[in-house]
Amino acid sequence: MAKTYAQQLVGSLEDLGVERIFGIVGDSLNPIVDALAGSSIDWVHVRNEEAAAFAAGAESLVTGKIAVCAASCGPGNTHFVQGLYDSHRNGAKVLAIASHIPSLQIGSKFFQETHPEALFQECSGYCEMVNSAQQGARILHNAIQSTLAGNGVSVLVIPGDIAKEEAHDEPQLRSKYTSSVPLACPADGELRALAEAIEKADKITIFGGAGCAQAREQVFALAEKIKSPVGHAYGGKQFLHYDNPYDVGMSGLLGYGACDQAFDGSDLLLLLGTDFPYNEFLPKIPTAQVDIEGAHIGRRTKVDYPVHGDVGATIDALLPLISEKKDRSFLDDMLGKQASNLEHVIEAYTKNVEDMVPIHPEYVARILDEEAAEDAVFTADTGMCNVWHARYITPGPKRSLLASLRHGTMANAFPMAIGAQAADRNRQVVAMCGDGGLSMLLGELLTAALHDLPLTAVVFNNSSLGMVKLEMLVEGFPDRGTDHAEVDFAAIAEACGLKSFKVTRPQDIRPAIKKALAHDGPALVDVVTDPNALSIPPGISLEQVSGFARAASRTVLEGGVGRMIDLARSNLRNIPRPGSFRL
Repeated sequence: MAKTYAQQLVGSLEDLGVERIFGIVGDSLNPIVDALAGSSIDWVHVRNEEAAAFAAGAESLVTGKIAVCAASCGPGNTHFVQGLYDSHRNGAKVLAIASHIPSLQIGSKFFQETHPEALFQECSGYCEMVNSAQQGARILHNAIQSTLAGNGVSVLVIPGDIAKEEAHDEPQLRSKYTSSVPLACPADGELRALAEAIEKADKITIFGGAGCAQAREQVFALAEKIKSPVGHAYGGKQFLHYDNPYDVGMSGLLGYGACDQAFDGSDLLLLLGTDFPYNEFLPKIPTAQVDIEGAHIGRRTKVDYPVHGDVGATIDALLPLISEKKDRSFLDDMLGKQASNLEHVIEAYTKNVEDMVPIHPEYVARILDEEAAEDAVFTADTGMCNVWHARYITPGPKRSLLASLRHGTMANAFPMAIGAQAADRNRQVVAMCGDGGLSMLLGELLTAALHDLPLTAVVFNNSSLGMVKLEMLVEGFPDRGTDHAEVDFAAIAEACGLKSFKVTRPQDIRPAIKKALAHDGPALVDVVTDPNALSIPPGISLEQVSGFARAASRTVLEGGVGRMIDLARSNLRNIPRPGSFRL
């Protein structure tokens, strides 16, 4: 019996090893959902297509494989957009199946008609509409190969009637796919210019991002040879922070430690694999930028030494061209400042905190970090949860840290946890949810219960949009519209079928988190936290101080950093004692 295009599509996904599709059924999507019957692919029903896209993005990021989500036409497509933007900007390998109205009706202002190709243009690297089963087989290959090649989300727009068309064997669908990443070596002239700049500089700071994911050891080898402190962007934390003997913390809105001081004291800045967007935090000094994406170079700050290449391959080629620096006084000074800065913060946020009500959110995050497994996945909502995620959760070789790093959307943490947990039910997954973010996609509690996903959600329930409040205060505006009525998320979660815990006293935090993490099913810990526990970067400007003075009477100017202080303390042992320097 001849196959339909929908069956051909499902068969191709099976051949790729796809195990599930996140989505919501709907009329134009029905042929594809029906084609799943008898296949090895599970249908993961969610409550909003936005959540389906978030979940697929998270599955791809934790597995490194392609993940799939699907939405019906019209409103289903428009719901899709937010999650696809996030997945695309996070670099996830996602195939989004966007069904469409009957092909005969396109262009007639038909019921639920949209223009999906225009709608998804900016949140995908590939977006095409299937016009026939034969053409659809070809562009299915193109869509899959595009996302596997690292071009972000691929969207396949499929009118419902085309999905039912008879399909024939298409040789292109038998092509082998590749997802390997090439090692791009830089041009010799660029490499030598960078080497000369390093030779001339006395104080160099390295600042790395997600592009250092496969180059951790090379970055540290370079730091050792040129005696450079190493700071990181939020996207680089997972790869560069742990066990880093050159660590000076993070810059940016969520920053901590001595990274900004290292910037200020340098005469050369090396940007490695980062498209760090906040140019106001970058120093105005001679700067080199190494990036495999040439379009990223120089779009955030003035770059004097552009190097188009893979970070690891570039450093491998660079090391033989530079001499080892003997003077490590700048590095040691920055390591000392890092330890001093974190000691001060730890003292401020851990002294007598067990008795403080409302609960300090920093304390919650620190306990969560201590109790979670060494291979846990942590997702974080955009807002103040990003701060606690960036400063308190200790990364490691087995842990994964997920957030809306570039799109900056709220409501991402819980559906991301759904995707990560669906990918591996035996791995611990923790969603650090803001009360504002969780409220936006509250129905996904039902998704976790329906599929009995053993994830744990910790809600930082401060009855406030904390990051928005902070933004207002820094700009000198009194915070308006940021506070809202208290919500009992524990009661809501229990009604949805989750194991829930309500925490209002600090001494109850650890027992509740332990029980939630041990529960064999979805669990939620609702922690009532201090809405005034705000945090701003260590590099606060006089204008920002003035804004606080005008608008706020109570603001916390620094945030905690949890177990990262252990690393800062241990790094002090690397500083030679007086008299031990070799002359």
